[in-house]
Amino acid sequence: MYLLFGENITCGYGSVDILFNCDVGVNEGEISSIVGPNGAGKSTAMKALFGLLPIKQGKIILDGEDITNIPPQQRVLKGMGFVPQTNNIFPSLTVEENLEMGAFVEQHDCKKMLEYIYELFPVLKEKQYQLAGELSGGQRQQVAVGRALMTKPKVLMLDEPSAGVSPIIMEGLFNKVTEIANQGTAVLMVEQNAKQALKISDLGFVLNQGKNLFTDTGNSLLENKEVRQAFLGG
Repeated sequence: MYLLFGENITCGYGSVDILFNCDVGVNEGEISSIVGPNGAGKSTAMKALFGLLPIKQGKIILDGEDITNIPPQQRVLKGMGFVPQTNNIFPSLTVEENLEMGAFVEQHDCKKMLEYIYELFPVLKEKQYQLAGELSGGQRQQVAVGRALMTKPKVLMLDEPSAGVSPIIMEGLFNKVTEIANQGTAVLMVEQNAKQALKISDLGFVLNQGKNLFTDTGNSLLENKEVRQAFLGG
């Protein structure tokens, strides 16, 4: 039983459908990755799950509740955190102010959650009074993830978390994603770097041209010859 599940989703932009009868989900305390080539519909699936895109067919279930017709802000209150790929921080605010912006759901726990974020990302503690716009790409991504975690989500959704960061920073970020999942938060991410994403994923969904091509454990997909040749560079 998935904690978050998009079942038979068909959606797109205007009259053009991008996803066709697509299934995507994640279990509590686990990591699921949506991978596939450019234009496969990965980010569209994330937007549909978070309510940024209306779906034409199918349903979205969170913790046993049908949330298909609930707006994004209500989904946050119900336990969903979303980190978009771009424009995911407030550059003119300090690191701490950015994090506090995420505390609107759990205001009484703000100090406790800040301590948790600083423990998870020690560099943010060092730079708490620095403007977020002055940070490196990897540090900005930590701020964005930290702010989403301030709401204490059941499900953390990450759209291309490693975009624009170096391989070593990406590895560190993925280690933190694993840590977050190990502490009980479900993590669903779209990731262009499929190999690295599947290495840390309990479950992987391979999309192509808006359809589910393969669904299996991360390890099984890495070992699948067809998946390797078509999507992982052999």
